[in-house]
Amino acid sequence: MSVQFGKCNFDGKPVDPEDLAEVRPVLAPYGPDGEGYICKDNLAVLYRAFHTTKESRREVQPHLCPSGAVITWDGRLDNREELIGRLTRETSATSTDLEIVAASYERWGTDSFARLIGDWALSIWDPSTRSLLLAKDFVGTRHLYYAVEKAEVTWCTILDPLVLFAAHPFKLEEEFIAGWLSFFPATHLTPYAGIQAVPPSSFVSLTNGKRTITKYWDFDAGKRIRYHADTEYEEQFRGVFSESVRRRLRSDSPVLAELSGGMDSSAIVCMADELVLAHGGSQAVQTVSYYDDSEPNWDESSYFRIVEAERGRVGCHINVGKQDFQSLQVAENKFAATPRPVYRSREASEQFANLLRQTGSRVVLCGIAGDEVTGGVPTPIPELEDLLARARLRQLASRLKTWALARRKPWFHLLFESAAGFLPAWLSGTPEIKHPAPWLNPGFSNRNRPALLGYPRRVKLFGPLPSLQENIATLEALRRQLTCDMPSSEPLFEARYPYLDRGLLEFLFAIPREQLVRPGQRRSLMRRALAGIVPDAIRNRKRKAFVSRTPLATIAAHHAELAAMFCQPVASTLGIADSAAISLALQRARDGQEGRIVQLLRIMEVETWLRQMSAHTALTLDPAGQEQKTQFARQISAHRDSAQLGRMLDNLKINGGQNHGV
Repeated sequence: MSVQFGKCNFDGKPVDPEDLAEVRPVLAPYGPDGEGYICKDNLAVLYRAFHTTKESRREVQPHLCPSGAVITWDGRLDNREELIGRLTRETSATSTDLEIVAASYERWGTDSFARLIGDWALSIWDPSTRSLLLAKDFVGTRHLYYAVEKAEVTWCTILDPLVLFAAHPFKLEEEFIAGWLSFFPATHLTPYAGIQAVPPSSFVSLTNGKRTITKYWDFDAGKRIRYHADTEYEEQFRGVFSESVRRRLRSDSPVLAELSGGMDSSAIVCMADELVLAHGGSQAVQTVSYYDDSEPNWDESSYFRIVEAERGRVGCHINVGKQDFQSLQVAENKFAATPRPVYRSREASEQFANLLRQTGSRVVLCGIAGDEVTGGVPTPIPELEDLLARARLRQLASRLKTWALARRKPWFHLLFESAAGFLPAWLSGTPEIKHPAPWLNPGFSNRNRPALLGYPRRVKLFGPLPSLQENIATLEALRRQLTCDMPSSEPLFEARYPYLDRGLLEFLFAIPREQLVRPGQRRSLMRRALAGIVPDAIRNRKRKAFVSRTPLATIAAHHAELAAMFCQPVASTLGIADSAAISLALQRARDGQEGRIVQLLRIMEVETWLRQMSAHTALTLDPAGQEQKTQFARQISAHRDSAQLGRMLDNLKINGGQNHGV
């Protein structure tokens, strides 16, 4: 996962080469394999390489096209052969991904973006239209941020340079914080008002005084895949899943795969072995497995050892039982552009970093999204909603009876649940699935209710099938999660997600819902299709889910420290949370009574991050009155000596008005 930074002045003003010089040390840890840059007239681009394929080692970036367009590309192109076949004059089998992308843009312009399948982010300066184009793949596995200031635009694949080297501090983007505290923020948001992210499956076009965001690709709502027999669905699933894994095995260094013992990761590892065997490869995927022997209801080691025994290869085992709060204290010299997890295992992180160094791995296969897209949630509602929307009443009656017997539930209850999905919550009487945490400020909750509830959507009766609407809503939630997964340079690696392959998702979203979930058979298609590939003990195991007691025990052990931190929290000064309510929640957690542990950990992450950001003056405090200013000073003084506090307050910009951020 390489990095890029760029700056463009639409008014024609030359870019100062010093702008690249100050950014260079920040980008260097993310791109240890060399540098390329251009600084000419009103455009400057800096690229740092992190190679994961043999083709990428021959790329020269930024790339200058025959038309004069300047392209910078960070990605992996999965449909190389297909595009080479269409671009026979411009490309060949030895062309790099970058050369293929450039030729595609020269041929089709922005229409080329929909043809680029893989994980990628790119920027294009087109002198013919004097426009800057920023685009990302359809899922958003890569990050790409931009900030517009009058006639100047700055962009980067990591947030740090846009924040650290801005000419002014930023106000806090309240909706981002609300999303972080619940189900992750919208994909276009960052914590900083004035810095935005390029949304997945979209490109941003920037010209002097104008910005447009265009969605270049979406799922075909009219696409239906219907076969005569189950065996045909199973064969097709094996094909698209195999292709998805094959695409992500393309690497010139050993590939590491997470192996948890669940169906998601086990299927990836076992399919990778099948591909290596079929193609005569000698380098099998290496695995890393996590376990916690302190949790009596998390016996994952017995399952991932089954897979290891089947493949005749033992992977690395990392004990994550010793998790603790790692960053409650303010780190003065450590900058984090977004909130980060505070509850983790330092030893596990170090072991993982050592494993990457020892194996030379740069690519890690992750099982994220498998449960969500292959029918891991055993609910009949999307199937029944499809039958309701298409008025297939006879078939609906039959399926209601079948599902009611399987779930031991009256059929009219299922019918009501299905019909309620088309109605507003206030009309259907259906209670909201989630409510904002009780320690959040009521005003904050009311202003940001959609973000706090995960941006809920009502199912539409007309248009795409309800099951497709549900699938796209699930995918959007996964996109938000990936947006918050910030790349790390310690250790440096590229995560790849086989279950988020475009071809695989197009297939899964187009087949009948009853192929994925059947009464008593969650993940029905996946389990049937992978018989003989994944061990039966894994295919037939119950759902891998547990409730961890360790966070509660850790909060109890650190209660005094946490209580002191939330006695006068910065989040309270900003109108985000109520300190008394948080203190009560901490007491309940100490006594083993608090059920919102994830949300409680999230507010700890936000509070720690806000305290840390005060040392960097990247955000501005906008208190409503002098009393809030005094209270904020007391909070910071509890973590810094008086000299440090004086320097910080001298740098803070304090303005009147409503309380928006730090």
